[in-house]
Amino acid sequence: MFSLKPKCTVCKREIKEDEWVYIKMRYPKRKGFTEIKAYLNNEGQFICENCFGN
Repeated sequence: MFSLKPKCTVCKREIKEDEWVYIKMRYPKRKGFTEIKAYLNNEGQFICENCFGN
């Protein structure tokens, strides 16, 4: 299995496990998906807590 390593879209810092993040994305049309981490990585833009306030 591969490892997903999301990065903040603002500062390009790698998001660590159990860290608070904000995700900018459209509300999904589909329902019933199970691979939430893969879905968020493909469809969302991660923003770390430090960059979100700026």
